[in-house]
Amino acid sequence: MERLHISGGRALDGNISISGSKNACLPVLAASLLSADQIDISNLPELVDVSTMLRLIKELAGKCYELDGSALSIRAEEIQSKKAPYDLVRTMRASFLVLGPLLARCGYAEVSLPGGCAIGSRPVDQHLKGFEAMGAKIEVRDGYVIAETPEGLQGADIYFDKPTVGGTENIMMAASLASGTTNIFNAATEPEVKNLGDFLRAMGADISGHGSNQIKIKGVSHLKGCIHKVSADRIEAGTFMVAAAATRGQITMNGADPRELEAVTELLRESGAEVETSVDRIRVSMDARPRAVDIETAPFPGFPTDLQAQFMVLNAVAKGKAFVREQIFENRFMHVQELIRMGAKIELIGSNMAVVTGRKALKGAPVMATDLRASSSLVIGGLVADGETIIDRIYHIDRGYEAIEKKLSMLGASVRRIRK
Repeated sequence: MERLHISGGRALDGNISISGSKNACLPVLAASLLSADQIDISNLPELVDVSTMLRLIKELAGKCYELDGSALSIRAEEIQSKKAPYDLVRTMRASFLVLGPLLARCGYAEVSLPGGCAIGSRPVDQHLKGFEAMGAKIEVRDGYVIAETPEGLQGADIYFDKPTVGGTENIMMAASLASGTTNIFNAATEPEVKNLGDFLRAMGADISGHGSNQIKIKGVSHLKGCIHKVSADRIEAGTFMVAAAATRGQITMNGADPRELEAVTELLRESGAEVETSVDRIRVSMDARPRAVDIETAPFPGFPTDLQAQFMVLNAVAKGKAFVREQIFENRFMHVQELIRMGAKIELIGSNMAVVTGRKALKGAPVMATDLRASSSLVIGGLVADGETIIDRIYHIDRGYEAIEKKLSMLGASVRRIRK
């Protein structure tokens, strides 16, 4: 088993390129099952979750050709299996996104209930509610969702009880090949949803409103092949933005879209950081101890839940006291106990509120990653701590951050991967 060894106390300084977005490329890979034609996808990040999705695509359709390290071709000319097995879906929640394409393309699908990070209940009831409104017959049996459409998918008006990124994406894909028009109300507005909509349109889908809370899809008879470049990972960019401020360094992130990180930028400036932006570049610098800043997670364009843990570390070494309210997922404070091991002063109030009182420094300690974003908070904690930090269970990090130790080393950090 691998670990990360970090010697803290160094300000990060330099330039990095932001990798392709994990959360954007996974639904695009699932959507490739909607067409029998060749689809070329570039700027894919080298991540465990991407590898898992490609294994699933090969299981279902059989043909993926690597063009180079970050590009590949997929040709789902014939769906060879309509079952997404437990051993693949259990490791990654996004695998559940193949349900919509399989149902639209084949009229039948068996998909294991999803797994992924243990950050609380993330039910798929809104997905299933949408499919049932479109005429699907659904049964949950032995841990699998079994869905079929005896008369094909029919366009429908779908009202989500609350915005759901995965649910919005699943229905968008299915509706692209359904009969009639589908309107999604209270849709998720995250950039990844817009990216998927752009991809579907390149395939010939008749879709509008993606990126807003109301999406309209007129079903077409078939979708064609296309060429698509995965957008930059806003969560990776946000993580390095916070790392620059926390270590009192300066980082320029190339390829990042500042429009997707406005909530993060606003809070970093409030903490005392200087943030400069251009069309595809963000530069963050901090030359003094940060000020504590209250945060509250919210759906896009609010502050992203996937950066809550990282920002908590910034508050842990800031001047003053800050409140952190988690509004998206329950049980997403599992990093708190590990940060306390590093000397952070954090008090939990109920299941979704933390009070962070800043200290001048954290201290290195052995810690354990519990989920993907919590793991990156421990990395930032190790960077700002005095002494040595060993992070165990870093397979969580590898699910969402491409070569994180290499990028940090390029910025002057002392980070290396070691084996137990």
